[in-house]
Amino acid sequence: MPKGKKILLGITGGIAAYKIPLLIRLLVKNGAEVKVITTNSALDFVTPLTLATLSKHQIYHQLFNSNTGEWTNHVELGAWADLMVIAPASANTIAKMSYGMADNLLLTTYLSAKCEVMFAPAMDLDMYKHPSVKQNIEVLCNQRNILIKPNTGELASGLYGEGRMAEPEEIFNEIRKYFENRKRFEGKKVVVSAGPTYESIDPVRFVGNFSTGKMGIEIAETFKRQGADVVLVCGPSQVNSSSSIKRIDVVSATQMQNKVQEEFVNCDIMVMSAAVADYRPQKSEPLKIKKKSENIEIKLVKNVDILKSLGESKTKKQFLVGFALETNNELENAKEKLQKKNLDLIVLNSLNDKGAGFGMANNKVTLINKSGKISNFSLKSKEKVAEDIVNEIYNSIQKNDK
Repeated sequence: MPKGKKILLGITGGIAAYKIPLLIRLLVKNGAEVKVITTNSALDFVTPLTLATLSKHQIYHQLFNSNTGEWTNHVELGAWADLMVIAPASANTIAKMSYGMADNLLLTTYLSAKCEVMFAPAMDLDMYKHPSVKQNIEVLCNQRNILIKPNTGELASGLYGEGRMAEPEEIFNEIRKYFENRKRFEGKKVVVSAGPTYESIDPVRFVGNFSTGKMGIEIAETFKRQGADVVLVCGPSQVNSSSSIKRIDVVSATQMQNKVQEEFVNCDIMVMSAAVADYRPQKSEPLKIKKKSENIEIKLVKNVDILKSLGESKTKKQFLVGFALETNNELENAKEKLQKKNLDLIVLNSLNDKGAGFGMANNKVTLINKSGKISNFSLKSKEKVAEDIVNEIYNSIQKNDK
């Protein structure tokens, strides 16, 4: 529950603003402290008196008072909150947030916020479906903002479709779940490996794969949001991770093996999602290999199986997760890997699933636990897939502890 939590509520101009007093009432009734920032246009839909009465705090909407010169400390407001919620979030404000614009108090506070930010879009159907709006929402989600998806229903224009802001009760439940989940892995150390490994042929060439590291990084971010102390051991990747996550960048399988084993010794949960190269060139040439003949032979030698070595050394108190990327006999191969490598859970990906896998925004997974239970999930964003995986890990650990 949000009892004792500080919620900074941002309201933008839109007809859905009339519902926000109900959200404030729910939050205050359940013990939260609420401060409200509005854009000027939001005050066309809901009055400062209503918002101040329900929140029990003054309402903030001006960067400064033109009569007195007194300014509103947006940095202080951003640092005060445990969570910022922007609802309704208009198309205009979403666009400005995605571009880092700061032409009003709400936006300057958003850019100063130390906490995570939820946003609940509200707009007409055609606006919500417009490619630029979709792109701006995607940018915000990639920047670790939390989307509260709009509902499908009757809109102010008289149309029926997607774009209707989530109801106050739904937004409240998202806030409640956010704070409940933040303590799930409190006091636990989680190590996540992500990305590919590059095995050097010469100074300019390597053996590698198409992994971007996004799936593993999303898993690390999800664990961090749920209270874990997270270490991310990451191969070459252009995907950023939060500064609150300890990130160790590596290149080769040998480097990843050394760092993973070093961190594994005292961790509680290990998720080995990296796409580690099975083989490396026997010899890495010190100088670039020149094109002299029609053919070239490169002898490959086997890398250490990091996951297998972790399975052999793990204790009963540790939870080990592996990944299996398959092209055929997917379930059989994944089950065999689960048993052979002494895993507690395996995440199966298939290259036969369209729209999923390396370089894609989405993924489709099947989870198989130690008891043989199989859980199938539909194609969804990698952020949501990460939540499914972390939920399964949490439920499995809770079940084992009983």
